[in-house]
Amino acid sequence: MPDWDAAYRNAAEPLFGGEPSDFVREVVTRPDFRANSALCLADGDGRNGRWLAEQGLAVTAIDLSPVATEQALSKDKAAGVSVQRLTGDLADWKFSLKDSWDAVFLIFLQCESRVRNCIATEACRHLNPGGWFVGEGFSVDRAEDDLLGPKHSDLLYDTADLEKACSGLQILEAGTTLVELHEGVRHQGRAAIARFLAKR
Repeated sequence: MPDWDAAYRNAAEPLFGGEPSDFVREVVTRPDFRANSALCLADGDGRNGRWLAEQGLAVTAIDLSPVATEQALSKDKAAGVSVQRLTGDLADWKFSLKDSWDAVFLIFLQCESRVRNCIATEACRHLNPGGWFVGEGFSVDRAEDDLLGPKHSDLLYDTADLEKACSGLQILEAGTTLVELHEGVRHQGRAAIARFLAKR
C-alpha cells in the first residue's frame, strides 16, 4: 500500500486535483437528489468533501493520512467552508450509534476488498431514510492492460460486492465505464471505473 503521508507531503500539486469527482458532481446535481448531511470516506486532501460543503451540506470526512487531513483543513479554510475532518484507519473504524447521514460517498478508497465491503455495509446502516450511497473506484472489469489503477486485483472495485454490501438498498446504478481521467497528478489517463449508486 502507498505511504499516503509521504505522497501528500511530497506532492508539488494536488494528487487528485481540486475538483470533485465527476460522478460525485453528477449524483449531487440529479434533480431527485436531496441531502443535508454527508459522510466522505477516504477524502484525502478534501476535494469531494469540500465541494459538498460548498453545496450546503454538513460534511463529515475521514481519511487515513494526518498529512492529507491537515492539507484538507487548510484548503477548507481558504474556500470558506467548514468540514468535520477525522483521521483514522477505516479497517478499525467504529461508528457511533447516533451517527447518521443523508449521503455516504466512498470514492477511490484504495484498500483490500474485505475492508472496503465491510465499511460500505457499516456506512449503509447509518444512512437516514431516503439516503444515498455513492461508490466509485477502479474496476475489476479491465479490458485493457494499460489502464490506470492498482495492479493488485483485490484493490479494484467489483459492483457486485457493493450490491451485497448495500443489501436492502435500491440499486440505481451499478456498472463499469471507460473514461479519460484528468484529476491531479495521480489520475491522468484512460481508466475502467466502477460506479455504484443506491438509495435507502
